[in-house]
Amino acid sequence: MTRRLAEVAKKVGVSEATVSRVLNGKPGVSDATREAVLTALDVLGYERPTQLRGDRGRLVGLVLPELQNPIFPAFAEVVGGALAQQGFTSVLCTRTVGGVSEADYVDLLFQQHVSGIVFAGGQYAQGNASHEHYARVLERRLPIVLVNAAVDHLRFPQVSCDDVAAAEMALGHLLALGHRRIGMLLGSPDHVPSRRKLAAFRAFAAANGLDVAPEDIEHAMFSIEGGHASAARLVRRGITGIICASDVLALGAVRAARRAGLSVPEDVSVVGYDDSALMNCTDPPLTTVRQPIDAMGRAAVDLLVAQIDAVAVPADELLFEPELVVRSSSAPAPREAALPG
Repeated sequence: MTRRLAEVAKKVGVSEATVSRVLNGKPGVSDATREAVLTALDVLGYERPTQLRGDRGRLVGLVLPELQNPIFPAFAEVVGGALAQQGFTSVLCTRTVGGVSEADYVDLLFQQHVSGIVFAGGQYAQGNASHEHYARVLERRLPIVLVNAAVDHLRFPQVSCDDVAAAEMALGHLLALGHRRIGMLLGSPDHVPSRRKLAAFRAFAAANGLDVAPEDIEHAMFSIEGGHASAARLVRRGITGIICASDVLALGAVRAARRAGLSVPEDVSVVGYDDSALMNCTDPPLTTVRQPIDAMGRAAVDLLVAQIDAVAVPADELLFEPELVVRSSSAPAPREAALPG
């Protein structure tokens, strides 16, 4: 606090006592000096006191990678509603290919003097991506919450779905159905949630006597097209059960099986991840591992508001338990590929 007073006083050219009066909302300071002190706070990267933030200080940035994947609009709805209940307004920032980047959005949010930022599905989950803009957020002491796993060196509060439990649920389901040729379709190799799922998949497979060849693991962009291309290779290898790191990838896997002249689930079972909107309306309805989006979104908002209110929040990861939702895209393994009887 003393350092902040000294830095702001030096920047504006007034006494520390004057800065203190402004920060505590005391009278006896001209409007021009008061505005100069608040501007200096912004320039130096200090958070304005709650009572001095005005309308702009009730803004919270919500940075998402896309809106085509239905899980992200669903998450935005939960977070936006929870923020509104706490008196905040969300500013939705969606990255575009070749357009506004995550780092650009961070700079824009700084200009809007937001009270905090919630990141979901961002570059924090990719080991090979740039993380410089997160360092700038840290330097400004701006409250932040990350949704789902991040690279190790980013020690921000996190709200995550348990990737280990998700992989074990999906693999256990297919094993119970008699599948022994099981493959996995994940995001990029540097994607932390995918890495966690893969490690859990391998460990659970080994514990259950299942051989997993390197060729049984595919990495793809999170899109139907990416899922289709990668799943086609698994299908050609004779895989009868495919576990996917997102519902979008799973839809691509269903399409790949059908293009190969196979039926889902009679020839190939597919398990997704997220349980995003309309997955019960696909053909066939998708078996998937559900992320508890409502609970995770509300927890993220609670963590963020606690930081805004200057309550100490540990930089630990809150893990939420997923749920296996069994529908019609998974079935017993084809007889010739099933477990011996």
